[in-house]
Amino acid sequence: MSTTLTVEGMSCGHCEQSVEEAIEALDGVRSADADRDAEQVTVDGDASQEDLVAAVEDAGYDAAP
Repeated sequence: MSTTLTVEGMSCGHCEQSVEEAIEALDGVRSADADRDAEQVTVDGDASQEDLVAAVEDAGYDAAP
C-alpha cells in the first residue's frame, strides 16, 4: 500500500533524509521517498497514517494526510 503525506518544513536534502529515516524506522514500512520541492513524502508499507504523521512530527516537521 502506498500513502502520500504533505510535509512542511523540509528545506534541504538532509531534511528529506531525516523524514525518510524517521518513517522507515516504523514497523511495516518498506520505503519512504521525501520530496522537499513537492512538500510530500510517499511511503510504501502498511503503517497507519497516524503513525506516519507522528513519526514525521517527532522528526521536527509538520505533516498531514
